[in-house]
Amino acid sequence: MKRRNFLHTVSSGTITTFLAATPVLSFAESILSEQNELEFHTIERVLSKKVKINYPRFVSKNAIKGNHGWGYDETICELVTNKGASGWGFVLSGHNEQEVVDYLIGKKVSDLFAPSQGLTDPKAAYCDVALHDLAGKILGKPVYELMGAKQPQTTVCYSGMIYFDDLTTFYNKPAGVDIILKECQFDYDLGYRQFKLKIGRGNKWMPTSEGIKRDIQVTKLVAEAFPDCDILVDGNDGYPIEQFEIYLKGIQGVKLFWIEEPFKETVENYTKLRSILKNLEMDTLLADGEANPDQVFLRELEEKKLIDVHLTDPQGIGYTGWRKLMPELKNMGIYASPHAWGSQIKTNAIAHLAAAYGNTVTIEGVTCISDDFDLGDYRLENGKLIPSTAPGFGMKLF
Repeated sequence: MKRRNFLHTVSSGTITTFLAATPVLSFAESILSEQNELEFHTIERVLSKKVKINYPRFVSKNAIKGNHGWGYDETICELVTNKGASGWGFVLSGHNEQEVVDYLIGKKVSDLFAPSQGLTDPKAAYCDVALHDLAGKILGKPVYELMGAKQPQTTVCYSGMIYFDDLTTFYNKPAGVDIILKECQFDYDLGYRQFKLKIGRGNKWMPTSEGIKRDIQVTKLVAEAFPDCDILVDGNDGYPIEQFEIYLKGIQGVKLFWIEEPFKETVENYTKLRSILKNLEMDTLLADGEANPDQVFLRELEEKKLIDVHLTDPQGIGYTGWRKLMPELKNMGIYASPHAWGSQIKTNAIAHLAAAYGNTVTIEGVTCISDDFDLGDYRLENGKLIPSTAPGFGMKLF
């Protein structure tokens, strides 16, 4: 099979012009027409399988987890209708696959999904993303258009693949900090203009003081080498607040776009952090809520304005869950940036949420290639991720 790159770098050009619209229906008529079209399609097959995600380079440790390696196997769900339409996507965590398969066979797509809201039957949550893709393909619309956006809003996209690769051993010798700069250059050449640096080396992998010094060194080196790029840092809850203050003092003069999960979120610690940042005159966003978070407590932190960016993974609360959450966050003055680590499949799906709802401060990019699927015509242009205009999510299974 032909291996397809994650993104194509574009130095110039414009977004593909949309085709002229067919005769305009009223909003209500349009919704009714779409729902009627979905009613003609019945789920005939539900296929769950693993697809291989390959990274273009070895991904090392973060503050709490060991090496992430060269990739992993992602579980996806494909839905096929009696009329031959198909849609696929990553699955929602915590669901019994066989129960979902048995339940979906014979169901009309219109019984499970409505373009105006997404998933309508909670029992089909395992295939939430696949249903969005399927509906888009049946109706001939990209997912962002299903969600009401005729023209997509585009959002900056950061490289989320810069781990503790300086600690990776090659030929019995750690790679050293130069490898971090080489990886940033690799990502820069792909079109990224934001880099998220993992920090917290002193939590498990280096003596505490040495780890803090290395975190400071790497942050400063990347900021100096790429002055036209934003720097984000992610501690994966590996930094006690006292040590994190030492790190912040060590990088004074470096502009941080955001700080992500420096320590386990508490009202006390984030209140202290706000005070530290104010005293250091550091203006940055605070991002939290990555994986399996307490949503009630996250809302409390947001209401208290202790965090600025909501990160929950769509595999946790679902794609439809994010559709409901997006307007709520916007009304609260909180940014969105759904967690996408793992593969570009998630990154691309999130690009449509951002395209339709806005309020997404940046999108996590995960460069990958595969023999099992084609990632479509998404591309980075001036650091922004341009979503596919093809029906559904515009990605294809082989």
